[in-house]
Amino acid sequence: MTPPRTALIDYGAGNLRSVAKALTRSGLDVAITSDAGAIRDADAVVLPGAGAFADAMEHLRAKGLVDTVREKLAAGGPYLGLCLGLQLLFEESEEHGLTAGFAVIEGRVERFATEVAPGERRRVPHIGWNAVRFSGDHPMLRALPAEDYYYFVHAYHAVPKDPGVVVGRADYHGEFAAAVASEGVFAVQFHPEKSQAAGKRLIDAFATWVRES
Repeated sequence: MTPPRTALIDYGAGNLRSVAKALTRSGLDVAITSDAGAIRDADAVVLPGAGAFADAMEHLRAKGLVDTVREKLAAGGPYLGLCLGLQLLFEESEEHGLTAGFAVIEGRVERFATEVAPGERRRVPHIGWNAVRFSGDHPMLRALPAEDYYYFVHAYHAVPKDPGVVVGRADYHGEFAAAVASEGVFAVQFHPEKSQAAGKRLIDAFATWVRES
C-alpha cells in the first residue's frame, strides 16, 4: 500500500529536516515543497515554523502560497500546524504590529505578559518542557495520553475567541492554548520533533489520522 502523500511546506522557516524525518519514521511519504500544485494534490499538509508571524506570512506571500494554503485548509485537511503553524491559523498577530493570518480560527496571537501579578514576573520567551493536558474528540486525540510533556520555544500564544477549539492546555504562570483543532485541522504550539517519545506519539497519531482520512 502506498503511503499517503504529505506536503511539508517550505517557506523559509522551520526545522524542516527534523520534521520530515519524524513524519517519515511514522510511515508517511513526505515531500518538502513550496510548489502550489504539490500542496494541492497532497493527502495531508504540515506547516512548521519558527520566527516571526509577519515574516512567515511575507515568505508565504512571496512564494505565492497564501491562497494555496487557504484553499487546502478550506478543503478539510488533514492539516498539522507546528508552533508558528498554529499561530498562522488565527485572524491576526500583534507581533511587530498587527499582521493578518489565515483566519481559519477566530482570535489573535498575543505576547506573554512579563508581569503576571504584583511581584511575580514571567520569563519570556517560554522555553523548555511543559505538561500539556488534552481533551476533546478530535481523531488525533484517540491515540494520545490525557497528559504528556513537550518542548516549547515561544514568546507569543494564541487566544481563541471560542475556547471550544482548544484541545490542549498548558500552564506558564497561567493557562494558555497549547493545541487547537477544528474540522480537518490540528495544531500545536510546541515542537514535536524536539519532544522525544512524546513527540513521536503525536506524529504517529497524525500519521494514523492521515491514513484513516
